[in-house]
Amino acid sequence: MPSHRNMIAGLLLGAALGLLAGRTLAGTALLEGLIHYGTEPVGRIFLRLLFMLVIPLLVSALVLGIASLDFRQLGRLGLRLLGYTVVVSGIAVVLGVALVEALGPGRGVDSALLSSARGNAAVSQAETSLSLSPVDLVVGMVPDNPLRAAASGDMLAVIVFALIFGIGVAATPTPAARKLHESFQGIYDVSLTVIGGVLKLAPLGVFALLFTTTARLGLDAIAPVMKYVGVVVLGLGLQMFGVYSLVVWALCGQNPRRFFGAIREALLTAFATASSNATLPTALRVADEGLGLPKHVSRLVLTAGASMNQNGTALFEGVTVLFLAQAYGVDVPLREQTILMLICVLAGIGTAGVPAGSIPVIATILTMIGVPAEGIGLVLGVDRFLDMCRTTVNVGGDLVAAAFVARGEPPSIEVPGQQSTEVAPP
Repeated sequence: MPSHRNMIAGLLLGAALGLLAGRTLAGTALLEGLIHYGTEPVGRIFLRLLFMLVIPLLVSALVLGIASLDFRQLGRLGLRLLGYTVVVSGIAVVLGVALVEALGPGRGVDSALLSSARGNAAVSQAETSLSLSPVDLVVGMVPDNPLRAAASGDMLAVIVFALIFGIGVAATPTPAARKLHESFQGIYDVSLTVIGGVLKLAPLGVFALLFTTTARLGLDAIAPVMKYVGVVVLGLGLQMFGVYSLVVWALCGQNPRRFFGAIREALLTAFATASSNATLPTALRVADEGLGLPKHVSRLVLTAGASMNQNGTALFEGVTVLFLAQAYGVDVPLREQTILMLICVLAGIGTAGVPAGSIPVIATILTMIGVPAEGIGLVLGVDRFLDMCRTTVNVGGDLVAAAFVARGEPPSIEVPGQQSTEVAPP
């Protein structure tokens, strides 16, 4: 079977068996042993194999993409990506806020449930674009030590380093610089080969991740916040299949059905891993082989978008904050809602593209509007599932952005004196 079908089979089988095990073996040593010594480590190893490739692939792809452009092209592509990110993320947040106001998922939440949430919320506030001053935010984007930035997961700083280094490679027409360019090409090629091998294990990894999640979560645990879950999923679905389909049809000149069919492997990987960064290798391969996008565009847009273009996360943050405000009886007037929507758009840029990366950001936003930060414990039980959903929307948005930015671009670009950036499929 094609890999995406294997992945769907692993996903459905893991979820079904996990729910069955959770109902029949709940609280038993057998289930805990199966999870602790079996499915949980297998799922974690699969995630770590994907994360292992993020830094070498991200840096090499960005350096190659920038080195293949002249400065006018870089500015044009950057402006297209920035404009797309702001507009589409804004649409996502407005959509989410409108659904919360219309459906009111947080109205009438039992006070006992809010009290129990405090014990679940071992969450600290995030030092992101919300908690830093504008000057500190700009300064922090420039790493003093790129290796430390990579080790600490500061993806914005890594992206800035790769952008600057790529410009340096493009501006240095020496034989040694050309060899360095070839070395980055080699790192990129090897990374794609390795990720191809890792993805052969994806059905097993997806099965293990879904089994662990559903066996521990179950259906009963999410019943008190099912309405909230429904609003989030509805908003994400409208963003994915409504807004994105419209962009693909009207602005990219493509058939939405064929487009989503071509990127399904990346979407399934995003759903299984709940991480934009872990899905980056697959998204790059899908952009090259499935969509046929120019490599200099896909490398730039997808590597930057994995940390900066998170429409699903922006929508989720807006819905969650207003849901908890409703639950605690905190009135958020229209003016504050407008400010909240702007904050969520900006927070999508500062949110780590890793599982549950938006939770600390939400805790920070809650304190800004007078909602107890421990209220986040109310939604932690269902966050894994919602994280999988919003990450899928994030990755889909990155690929739509790549298709939008690529429209009108040449199929490939060669830098004089350097080899073509075309890469043979692994």
